[in-house]
Amino acid sequence: MSDPVLYEGGEDGIVTLTLNRPEMRNPISEPEAVEGLLAALDRLESDPAARVAILTGAGSAFSSGGNVQTMRPGAGLIEHAPIGTRSNYKRGIQRLPLAFAALEVPVIAAVNGPAIGAGCDLTCMCDLRVAGESARFAESFVKLGLIAGDGGAWLLPRVIGWSKAAEMALTGDPISAIEALACGLVSQVVPDAELLPTARRLAARIAANPRGAVRMTKRLLWEGRRADLATLLEMAAAMQALAHTTGDHAEAVDAFLAKRKPVFKGD
Repeated sequence: MSDPVLYEGGEDGIVTLTLNRPEMRNPISEPEAVEGLLAALDRLESDPAARVAILTGAGSAFSSGGNVQTMRPGAGLIEHAPIGTRSNYKRGIQRLPLAFAALEVPVIAAVNGPAIGAGCDLTCMCDLRVAGESARFAESFVKLGLIAGDGGAWLLPRVIGWSKAAEMALTGDPISAIEALACGLVSQVVPDAELLPTARRLAARIAANPRGAVRMTKRLLWEGRRADLATLLEMAAAMQALAHTTGDHAEAVDAFLAKRKPVFKGD
């Protein structure tokens, strides 16, 4: 079996992660897919050259989410006893949103086709989302008599707001890339052939900034989803105190005063 997730690094600090089960439309619920993605995220976090990552799918789909063929008792995540199924979710796919939340490297989802169920929620685990014209999104668990067992009920409302998230989750109906743009699920929709080049240009704009400031900014944005204002201000003050001591901050100030382009070294 081929690697479930491909890891491709570049000298420009942009890493591309590719879900690599195109013959199955890149499901992510099975143990091999979960472990492969967790391993890729761990490698990304420890990669000193990584400044930003792009997550996409091989073939014609971003991710079909769960594998319906394994949704019977005794197959895949599903045990005959509910307590066993609960444990499988906690040891399996539920580790993904926690790993993305802990990750300091920003991740852009380049949605190259359908992102269904857990695949839709996977896009919400990322920090930014751009879509090709053929992309579509569905929080489709209710269509199978299920709920979002991967954290979708926490993730989706924080990305697109309560009302639209409730509509998607309670109907299970898909939305197009243009509808996703209108509700803020994605920030750009481009022709399919332009998807990865667009994602790389966005990634390059992020990678051009000081690495430490980018990572702390991502952390504050994530913490802002759950912290009250006073707590977030306390975190911001502590992080800002650190940021003022960095070599990249000093270089940015010197470059601004000298009216030249800064050269950041990640210090």
